[in-house]
Amino acid sequence: GDPQVPVLYEVERTRTGKSFSVRSVKAIQHGKPIFICQASFQLSQGSPVQHQFTMPAVPPPEELLTQEELIQKFLQNPNLAERYRKHLNKIQAEDVPIDIKPVNPPDIFCSELQEPKQLFWVRARGYIGETDMKVHCCVAAYISDYAFLGTALLPHRQYRIKFMVSLDHSMWFHAPFRADHWMLYECESPWAGGCRGLVQGRLWRRDGVLAVTCAQEGVIRVEQTPNQSKL
Repeated sequence: GDPQVPVLYEVERTRTGKSFSVRSVKAIQHGKPIFICQASFQLSQGSPVQHQFTMPAVPPPEELLTQEELIQKFLQNPNLAERYRKHLNKIQAEDVPIDIKPVNPPDIFCSELQEPKQLFWVRARGYIGETDMKVHCCVAAYISDYAFLGTALLPHRQYRIKFMVSLDHSMWFHAPFRADHWMLYECESPWAGGCRGLVQGRLWRRDGVLAVTCAQEGVIRVEQTPNQSKL
């Protein structure tokens, strides 16, 4: 989209039921749709049928370095190749409104292939407070997209990315949460191929409650010749 141009939103009342309602939203700029969203809403209902996966056992966020601290640590290495130094400086200069603490940060000096899984502690920067839950859901949607598709690249770190963009992004909200409180983001990629990658994610509250489940498919194009060295 173009941030300089107003966005026209068309909302269709797809379905209105007693317990569930669905709305389809189309965002339009320059007469063309740039974004399509389908949102499903449910009245709060209790049920004895309930279960969830178990939250991974990881160090608490207080014991881990932030992404900024990790980048600063890498930049202090005199053997870091100039193109990687520029890339890290570019990331450092981005004004990302999210606090991120990787649980197992990848070593940029190592081109060893990794399992397509990663864990982050994440939260919105600043104070949001006890406001409408929909606000926290919107913030979580922004958080969930950050570095999500990159999970599919971990087994292919020898390749340089030419183009990577999301095709679709789905979210299911299970329990109340605060987007400005630390949550564990568990990401994994079960499949990649045909210039596409599929990733799945779970946002856990600190008390072990599964708050959100995410899924995303994206386009991934890389240079055919693998990088030889990162130094």
